[in-house]
Amino acid sequence: MQSYKTILNEFVGNFFRLIRKFIFSVLSVGPIPTHIAFIMDGNRRFARKNKLKEGSGHRVGFFALMSMLKYCYELRVKYVTVFAFGAENLNRTLVEVQSVMALMEEKIEEILKEESLLKTLGVKVQFIGNLKLLNDTTRAAAQRAMAVTAQNSDFVILICAGYSSATEILNAVQKSYNDKWRKLQKLDSSGTGTEQVRVDFDDNDHEFGISLSDLERHMYMSAYPEPDILVRTSGEKRLSNFLLWQSPQTYLYAPAALWPEISFWHLIWMVLNFQRVPHILEKKKKQL
Repeated sequence: MQSYKTILNEFVGNFFRLIRKFIFSVLSVGPIPTHIAFIMDGNRRFARKNKLKEGSGHRVGFFALMSMLKYCYELRVKYVTVFAFGAENLNRTLVEVQSVMALMEEKIEEILKEESLLKTLGVKVQFIGNLKLLNDTTRAAAQRAMAVTAQNSDFVILICAGYSSATEILNAVQKSYNDKWRKLQKLDSSGTGTEQVRVDFDDNDHEFGISLSDLERHMYMSAYPEPDILVRTSGEKRLSNFLLWQSPQTYLYAPAALWPEISFWHLIWMVLNFQRVPHILEKKKKQL
């Protein structure tokens, strides 16, 4: 027999689900963002503020992330990107780096235990960045999560780990250059000769010059749309080497709340403000 406390918790949970469903239906009258990205800033400050031991802030932050993912799924946001571990984070203390890696691995393993639920909900997990910067066991867990959810597509969670936007751009430039160079070598081996190509080449030669589309094709995020909203908690208004290429038209939202303090109401407020952005309103009018 269920205890009174269990029944009460179920009632409260169902009540708030109905409230969320109603609020989301009202929000859906306006444009709903397709892609929201999060810089989860303030975990360490939250731990210090609440006198928690080192590393506990990230653990509390994970529960905040799970709640936010649930809300985004209910709102029918298709893509959510989270900045889990930047390449620059390797410069932090060994204890903190190991703690974050261990937490990431632990939570990936927990997610993998829910494989059937992930398939039912259509959740795809994709890691973005230089995974070689992760330790062996964490990298292996990330690769398993991607393999298990590869066929899902209803709700895509992009986890930036070992990620650096500057490295992403540099990588795209290098790969674009390599593509053009191989094309020139192919012409040379076919007998056409590259010397004449070099003589005739000018800034308007689109065949051998590196174009914007060349770079975008080689970005880590090339398969996904640019974020509509980029959120950085703790009140900081810096991108910190995160999605620099993908955010020229992105609405930036920087609540004062530390990441573990982010709530359902922050999501509502950011979407309401996003719906008021002039170019979003103009796009909506054209659709009508």
